[in-house]
Amino acid sequence: MRTRILYHDHCFDGAASAAFFSRFLEAKFHPDAQFEFTGMAHKASQLFEPSLFDGDVNAIVDFKYSTDPRLTWWFDHHQSAFLTPEDAEHFRRDTSGRKMYDPSFRSCTMYIATVARERFGFEAPDLADLVSWADIIDGAQYASAQEAVEMAEPAMRLTLVIEGSKGSETVQRIIRMMRHEPLAAIAADPEIQAVYQPLYERHLRSLDIIRKQARCENGVVYFDLVDHDLGGYNKFIPYYLFPHSVYTVSVSTSSFRTKVSVGSNPWAEVPVDHNLASICERYGGGGHPRVGAISFEIGAIEQAREAAKEIAAELKSDPVKSAQMR
Repeated sequence: MRTRILYHDHCFDGAASAAFFSRFLEAKFHPDAQFEFTGMAHKASQLFEPSLFDGDVNAIVDFKYSTDPRLTWWFDHHQSAFLTPEDAEHFRRDTSGRKMYDPSFRSCTMYIATVARERFGFEAPDLADLVSWADIIDGAQYASAQEAVEMAEPAMRLTLVIEGSKGSETVQRIIRMMRHEPLAAIAADPEIQAVYQPLYERHLRSLDIIRKQARCENGVVYFDLVDHDLGGYNKFIPYYLFPHSVYTVSVSTSSFRTKVSVGSNPWAEVPVDHNLASICERYGGGGHPRVGAISFEIGAIEQAREAAKEIAAELKSDPVKSAQMR
């Protein structure tokens, strides 16, 4: 039984979702399943190519909805889960009982684990740590910015590898290990360590670059990484450097897009009132209420910078917060 699982690539929750869902599917439905994993990335022109759904069973976890009739399972928890209103209506009309959506969950992994237990009677006690860390990481439930940035825990080191490794091969190796191995053992694996060490050095360099580039005004940290070859960075660095900040807005580039990232400080000293997913949706992006992003075409740097500056200005304009942050 060839089973294709499309997951949110270079994301700890996406990888953990793929690992947990594959265990669930194998145990409850297809003990003979042969799993193939495909990493999905948010792009400016988001399309699901027909060739993606080439399994006997096809699933999407932690990523946007597809109306393709060959899609068997779908789990997502993002506010911006549907590419169009028509897609949302298509989902609402589905009667399969295998398309699941609930944006109240902090992580897709926890959502899958909850549905698997409550509806299908499946539990995997050996994956409890994986589920817990996916919820901490995707829901930004760290005790402090220091914990998030200094990476003492195996799950944090794996997050760096998952987010920073080139291509999907390393992530898919981790997914297959996550299915049965503890996080500490995966992080200690020599091949994973070989990927981790240069990424950790790059992480330390990104910390220095953001320290030099970032400015905080009226509670909003803003920085531009276009000229610094940093397609990704630890999103908690701004709050580590500016603990009294409320929001962060940044511009970066990668091999497949120009990106505006918008986030909020999990440890903010004042209420976080703006829905960042809704703000990003105005520009064709999306995400969660507390964190969002917008993908522009490669080379659309000025367009991304203009959007980022508009968003930063909007977030700075809250007169109550501005007074409190002074």
